[in-house]
Amino acid sequence: MDRIKVVAEKVKQFLAGSKVELKKVTWPTPKQTLASTSVVIIVVIIVSGFLGIVDFGLTKIIKLVLG
Repeated sequence: MDRIKVVAEKVKQFLAGSKVELKKVTWPTPKQTLASTSVVIIVVIIVSGFLGIVDFGLTKIIKLVLG
């Protein structure tokens, strides 16, 4: 039973500390969030296109080599 109380106290301390730290965070504005999200989506599209082209090319090369 004492062990449960110790764990509960540690959880309580962790949550209290987390709350204090979250108050220190500088949260982005909606405009900043939209801009960052847009950049991430564009980069993902570009990289996935590049990897798709490389995969297609390598597949064709392997099929030529292996017959």
